[in-house]
Amino acid sequence: MREKHQSQRRDGDFWVFGYGSLMWRPGFDFIESALAHVQGYHRSLCIFSHVHRGTPERPGLVLGLDHGGSCQGVAFRVAAARREATLAYLRERELVTSVYLEKNLTVEFSEGVHVSALTYVVDRAHPQYAGRLPVDEITRLVSGARGAFGDNPAYVRNTYEHLLRQGIHDEELATVTRSLDAVSCRVEGLRAAE
Repeated sequence: MREKHQSQRRDGDFWVFGYGSLMWRPGFDFIESALAHVQGYHRSLCIFSHVHRGTPERPGLVLGLDHGGSCQGVAFRVAAARREATLAYLRERELVTSVYLEKNLTVEFSEGVHVSALTYVVDRAHPQYAGRLPVDEITRLVSGARGAFGDNPAYVRNTYEHLLRQGIHDEELATVTRSLDAVSCRVEGLRAAE
């Protein structure tokens, strides 16, 4: 990792840090990826989704990188030649409603190497910022929401399962996933009883 970091400075490659769906569906070409973490921010279902996983009438919740704590995710190294195309793609994907702020944060790899990586953090002043909600409210919002990119429960489960495959434990997503599973079981039980 250290040699690659040095070559990054010479040839203009850059890093993108993913903490949610970018981890399992980046949508851009990259040279390599590796687990990494950032300090000072944590992954949270803290954004009302009016486009991707919900609608203005029935908002869902998506992940944001919110202030405080730390977050483990995946850093992707993108070739310098793909920089502009990758930035255009990410801005179209992540800045639809301007709830995210584009930032460069220091990410650290397990070997202790640090690089600057582009990432998207939540804008707490934006009306779609939900803040820290109780699990029952998160479950209520997520369970019935669907947007342009699919249903909200699938987004939460896919992210949680991907984190587990990477060896990353996220207590909030684990709790919400269990709660969503309980709701699904109750709904299926009611349907079976009809």
